[in-house]
Amino acid sequence: MDLVIRRAVPADLEAVGRITHEAFVGDGHSPADGPYAAKLLDAGPRFEQAELLVAVDPGDERLLGCVTFAPGGTEFADIAGPHEGEIRMLAVGGAARGRGAGEALVRATIARSRELGLTGMAFSTRPSMTSAHRLYERLGFRRSPERDWEVRPGVELMVYTMTF
Repeated sequence: MDLVIRRAVPADLEAVGRITHEAFVGDGHSPADGPYAAKLLDAGPRFEQAELLVAVDPGDERLLGCVTFAPGGTEFADIAGPHEGEIRMLAVGGAARGRGAGEALVRATIARSRELGLTGMAFSTRPSMTSAHRLYERLGFRRSPERDWEVRPGVELMVYTMTF
């Protein structure tokens, strides 16, 4: 599939919020009434404090998906060390799934990590996100259960890593 990966622009933020909310809340990975739901909808902080990448259909400029990339030690990095990049809030809209947008976005974060001279990547995922886990493993990420953590009691997160 033809698609373009680029940095988000302000005009993308509403669609980014909608797609991210759809992927996390709509797919049942996060509760609609939880504190994270509001963060998913509000793409502004991700745009301002991290690198927000989008996958766009070049034919009609429609946003297909998005991911937040954060080097370790920055505002949006939860678990990445100082020499690692981190993926946050990878999301692909329901109508765009299966078209390669998720893979292209993850590959873009790998390339960005390397471009910055980082030595690897580390990020968290929910145990229920099995489709994403298959993608990560196919791209060379490995489970790092020794780094698993709870964002709050009862909300477990699995960690995947890659070393360059």
